[in-house]
Amino acid sequence: MTLRVKFLLFVVIIHGVLIVLAAQYIRTNTELFLATEVLLIVSIVLTTQLYRGFVRPFQLIAAGTEAIRAKDFSMKFVPVGQREMDQLIDVYNHMIDELRQERVAQHEKSFLLERLIQASPAGILILDFDGKIEAANTAAERFLGQTTPELLGQRPTDLAGDWGAFLSQLKPNEPQVIQLSGLQTYRASTAHFLDRGFVRYFILLEELTQALIRQEKQAYEKLIRMMSHEINNSIGAINSILQSFHHYAPQLAPTDRPDFSEALDVSIARNTHLANFIASFANLVRLPVPTRRPCDIHALLHDIHRLMHVPSERRHVTWHWDLAPEPLRADLDAQQLEQVLINITKNALESIGEHGTITIRTRLQPPLLQIEDDGPGIAPEVQRRLFTPFFSTKRDGQGIGLTMIRDILLQHSFRFSLETVGERRTVFSVWLS
Repeated sequence: MTLRVKFLLFVVIIHGVLIVLAAQYIRTNTELFLATEVLLIVSIVLTTQLYRGFVRPFQLIAAGTEAIRAKDFSMKFVPVGQREMDQLIDVYNHMIDELRQERVAQHEKSFLLERLIQASPAGILILDFDGKIEAANTAAERFLGQTTPELLGQRPTDLAGDWGAFLSQLKPNEPQVIQLSGLQTYRASTAHFLDRGFVRYFILLEELTQALIRQEKQAYEKLIRMMSHEINNSIGAINSILQSFHHYAPQLAPTDRPDFSEALDVSIARNTHLANFIASFANLVRLPVPTRRPCDIHALLHDIHRLMHVPSERRHVTWHWDLAPEPLRADLDAQQLEQVLINITKNALESIGEHGTITIRTRLQPPLLQIEDDGPGIAPEVQRRLFTPFFSTKRDGQGIGLTMIRDILLQHSFRFSLETVGERRTVFSVWLS
């Protein structure tokens, strides 16, 4: 039974008693009857005022409670001129103002946090209570190669490629570094936060590629310059001395002259080879800033084909063309891109060996160039070390071909990848935008 019903029941009983008393005095005592009637009228008036005084606050409390339950913090009450009532209204209005301001502040902070997460250059994966991906920002989509709808509901350990195995080893507050395809390098860390009193986790992915490449390049540039300076100075002086020794050949016995001249020529040749070897590394250091001009990519590819025609025929390698229906044009340094394409096609020919196919593919939207070969493919352990300076799988390789390709494409701000798709399809892709 509610308080309101109890009050009404009490009022009905009291006034019923007064009416019964009045009925008793109507014939026996007129004065008491009139007094009882006056008392009854006064009681009804006071009861009505009391009812309004008690019930009105209850109505306000009920309306305010319903508004709070509905999260409507805009409803406020105006004073009614009753001191107790006005105190209650003032407390309610103050509470509503505080709740509204707190709610607005929380919405603003939440909106700012969402914008910061989306604009962050670091990839962010927010996990739900079950450890599944609940949200991902744009950077995380780019790093993982999947859109947010594709990521939602997955566990980080179930992600495709090397990511799943890498993230399965991740422990809270223990950042780890992963290198993908010999080029992209990332640092991953995980931490927790409280949501409604329960622990949830998020994963932070930071790309270190550009910073590491800059540091790496500064290190080997300094080393190569120092080596080139010292070796070239020594080689120049030694070759000069060896050349002057040829003047002493006529003074030797006829039987000793051939061996003497041959030894000098071999020494000079080896010194020259060493100078050329060092020069190839020096060229990597002296890579100029690209001079960008509009370039027809299809015409450049046909020039490369003519240049590589003889070695391709010698190896019985055929070229397959899958070009866009319209010319593919881009602003770039044609000479540098030509060097990139030469190195890529030479690597493809060497990978195939003999009796294979090189496929040249272009697309307009987005501007894309792909060179594919059907060689044996790239082993997983080699894939992680690609584009690492001075790393080569060839017996006599210097390991600067892919490094030069990497530096040229990075200076052009072109995204690129080299990977084996399936069992025997190795694709080098360059996005020309």
